Amino acid sequence: MLTEINFDGIIGPSHNYAGLSHGNLAATRNRGETSFPRAAALQGIAKMRANIALGLTQGILLPHARPDHRWLASLGTRFEDAPPHTQAQALSASPMWAANAATVSPAPDTGDGKCHLSVANLVTMPHRSHEWPETLAQLRLAFANSAFAVHGPVPAPFGDEGAANHMRLAVEHGAPGVEVFVYGISGGPFPARQHPDASAAVARKHRLERVLFVQQSEEAIAAGAFHNDVVAVANGRVLFAHEQAFADKDRFYADLRAMLPEVEIVEVPAAKVSLADAIKSYLFNAQLVTLPSGEMALVLPGEAQATPSVWNWLQEHVAGNGPIRRLEVVDVRQSMANGGGPACLRLRVVCDPSTVDPRFLVDDDKLDRIASVIEAHWPEAIPYGSIADPALIAQVEAARAALLEALDLSDLLTGNHLI
Repeated sequence: MLTEINFDGIIGPSHNYAGLSHGNLAATRNRGETSFPRAAALQGIAKMRANIALGLTQGILLPHARPDHRWLASLGTRFEDAPPHTQAQALSASPMWAANAATVSPAPDTGDGKCHLSVANLVTMPHRSHEWPETLAQLRLAFANSAFAVHGPVPAPFGDEGAANHMRLAVEHGAPGVEVFVYGISGGPFPARQHPDASAAVARKHRLERVLFVQQSEEAIAAGAFHNDVVAVANGRVLFAHEQAFADKDRFYADLRAMLPEVEIVEVPAAKVSLADAIKSYLFNAQLVTLPSGEMALVLPGEAQATPSVWNWLQEHVAGNGPIRRLEVVDVRQSMANGGGPACLRLRVVCDPSTVDPRFLVDDDKLDRIASVIEAHWPEAIPYGSIADPALIAQVEAARAALLEALDLSDLLTGNHLI
């Protein structure tokens, strides 16, 4: 039976605030601050526990090897000899944001009846551009079953940011859906990360027929919506979006209604919630999920509850019998400070759980084991000025090794799995 699985990225032991992501206002604002990797990872575990308690199926993706010595070698250097900005790029824990791992098209949408996954190339940002080989290796392990087709990245220079710029709408998860690829064209202060040609290439590889290509508004990108999932999210038949999310919303809404007449469009007006408040609070970078009861819940960061305009609108929506019936608030403040909310931390895959490598699925007992490793091995704090400390690097590498061993995934340590 097809169900939606949320695969959360475990926040890695090198989590730090280097401010590497141009256009991500939170990451830039907190550059140079002390990070708390242990607390960050445990916050992520708590979010997964909350999802399981809601009756959702939960999976994981693993932290990458950091520093990325293979990438540094390709630049002709070693970590200890590299300039500080390159050290920071090699040490980034950004793979924790699994929404950028891949674009996923479930079997009911594809021409061959397989669930297709295309790993994102993330070429726009140097610190993320070297993630895809490790991500692809994990995807090929987790989804090795013949029910899946796992694709390599779209070639540079066509930037592809994965599910963060992709939405799927369907009457229910197991029904044929409409897939929406949101691309950017920016003449503003920040780069548009999703290239329209990359979106088209992924749609072709996935053999999709019911697909829409939609431009994100330049206004949203300039305000700090570096991915579409900062201003819009979809689940089932519901599209939940800010009024200023799209360049031509009227055409998009009309096309969507024509392809999926059952769609419910929940638009938050700018007069009620400004674009700035939506981005600051990550109202839309929330997990919009279908509960076993059939009701929809919104899993929100605490920052949304702390933003009066956002919380007031949500309360009015729920009281007014809107399609979102339940609000679940989680604490992911360490991720939020680097610019990633609850939705950034997860990759949604609609599939039969029995076809997934069980090492990548979790329950409360397995999360207990993961939490024990984090508590024992993750650094408590990383002051920004210490990211090159050899003792820290040794601790980061030992922490990841301990986690992989605990999950029976030590084969990921050798690097032989990489392309």
